Amino acid sequence: MGPVQVQTPPGAPKIRQRSNDVAVAASAGTLPGATLWRRLGAITYDTLLLCAVWWCIGLAGVGIAGGEEIRPPHNRLLTSALVAAAYLYFTLQWTKGGQTLGMKSWRLVVQTADGRSPGWGRASARFIAASLSWLALGAGFLWSLTDAERLAWHDRLSGTRLRVLPRPGARPPAA
Repeated sequence: MGPVQVQTPPGAPKIRQRSNDVAVAASAGTLPGATLWRRLGAITYDTLLLCAVWWCIGLAGVGIAGGEEIRPPHNRLLTSALVAAAYLYFTLQWTKGGQTLGMKSWRLVVQTADGRSPGWGRASARFIAASLSWLALGAGFLWSLTDAERLAWHDRLSGTRLRVLPRPGARPPAA
């Protein structure tokens, strides 16, 4: 699958993307915001992939413990490794193109207001704020149902936007 190209309206500025960004040459804000259902679809895919990573870490932890139950203080180390794996899974992919594997399947991309992939600071803030959104029983995600721009708490707090990419080969709507 090649890079996604989006037609820019006449007179709109083109955004120069870093070479590792999703190739979206559109003016910021022209892509539609992601619906809650599309977000949940991508989250489901990413959760399955992350569970596989966690399983491998857990297996390694049990191996290091000699097949025995992982007890304090080693259980704190295992918990830290699981959190670090989740952090790296999301932030690495967000900073290196704006998409996790689940987001690619659902044609979603995380962008800053100017259409670029977030840097480490914004990606870290997004990860922490998204975690808080889940800890609040998903209220941060449900917020996107009432937000005019379909932004969740972590979008607002990190200065990022979750946008829907057009289908490959799709033509822009006629003006």
